[in-house]
Amino acid sequence: MTIYDELKARGLLAQLTDEEEIKELINNGKATFYIGFDPTADSLHVGHFMALCLMKRLQMAGNKPIALIGGGTAMIGDPSGRSDMRTMMTKETIDHNVECFKKQMSRFIDFSDGKALLVNNADWLLGLNYVELLRDVGVHFSVNRMLTAECYKQRMEKGLSFLEFNYMIMQSYDFLALYQKYGCNMQFGGDDQWSNMLGGTELIRRKLGKDAYAMTITLLLNSEGKKMGKTQKGAVWLDPNKTSPFEFYQYWRNVADADVLKCLRMLTFLPLEQIDEMDKWEGSQLNQAKEILAYELTKLVHGEEEAEKAQASARALFAGGDAAEMPTCELKEEDFLNGTIDILGVLVKAGLTASRSEARRAVEQGGVTVENEKVTDIKTVYTPESFAGDGIVVKRGKKNFKRVKM
Repeated sequence: MTIYDELKARGLLAQLTDEEEIKELINNGKATFYIGFDPTADSLHVGHFMALCLMKRLQMAGNKPIALIGGGTAMIGDPSGRSDMRTMMTKETIDHNVECFKKQMSRFIDFSDGKALLVNNADWLLGLNYVELLRDVGVHFSVNRMLTAECYKQRMEKGLSFLEFNYMIMQSYDFLALYQKYGCNMQFGGDDQWSNMLGGTELIRRKLGKDAYAMTITLLLNSEGKKMGKTQKGAVWLDPNKTSPFEFYQYWRNVADADVLKCLRMLTFLPLEQIDEMDKWEGSQLNQAKEILAYELTKLVHGEEEAEKAQASARALFAGGDAAEMPTCELKEEDFLNGTIDILGVLVKAGLTASRSEARRAVEQGGVTVENEKVTDIKTVYTPESFAGDGIVVKRGKKNFKRVKM
């Protein structure tokens, strides 16, 4: 199976231009391709996972990835998939986020000996002369055509700023700059980026001639991949200080039954033959498939040792044993009123509920246990001694839990 065939079999390709040329390049290790990451936070999250795994697969096949950090485009903000304008960040915040991204990407991509590049589009975007850009690049864009792009159409009713309107031009210019500087002949991106990506391909061909080699591929379900990064409690980060390896493991352990095989194909490096065998699994066997998914992805992001510890802790927790690597909440003396804290306060402090009213409903509905014993009285209180030593395990439902200690 060629690498192109494998990408299709894993469900990673949606739309593309120049299919035969793309096959030729990636199957023979001749692609120099880029994927962009806007540094809107100080950590990558699981919504970026599919792109990182794709880059790793293509690099393993001999192709050269370019990880493009959007230090320049982040100062504008991508309107794709948004109902309002993104909060503008300072240059200092963007620079800090860029450094965090670099460190995390190195777990997936080999940047040694010129095997990959990590570049920041701030290096060429921030120094552009506006009038020169309009004359050199703007002349190749039709406003009428830009307004038909989905990323703009969905914002027209609520209002689209001129700042954001420039995002397509900036992203298109990225491809031109990468083509000229590094011989980048291919770009990948999510299906919500299709219009922006086509803009880059067309810019290269209009400006440099039809023979200029530039191609686009979008990732199937990457918009859904972005949703993967969010839970009811917030984002699932790749930084262990923001989402612990145990919490990361549990996130994948709890994916829906209908999604587990799709995630195994798209995100793990297990042989397709092994995953295809799991198609026959049902019932309790699906839980085994989820364990495999959670272990493989935790190992990929946090290393084998952390994956082993997370899996052992998860199994111990559901078996009623001790889960040493469980996420922990530490209480302080000021959290106690007259020497006690009630169960509602414990749930809020542990981050298991967002408010006392939500905590009250959880208790009244029978969804809260402390040390495997159901708590049904909202007036239940605890003293600091209750949380001494290793503390106590507090659960809300079957999937959310914290060890709470002093």
